[in-house]
Amino acid sequence: MFKQLEKLTRALHIPTVQERETAYLNGSVDRIDLEYRQRQIDRGLFRNSF
Repeated sequence: MFKQLEKLTRALHIPTVQERETAYLNGSVDRIDLEYRQRQIDRGLFRNSF
């Protein structure tokens, strides 16, 4: 039963802002793309509210 609860918890996990930023940076293909993505994050890409 505990394993089922653990699976459900993982399935319903909403990524934090930091996790989304890290995943976005990890998707870069080269140094220039990485620097571009870092600038976007610094400008608040994931932190701006509607």
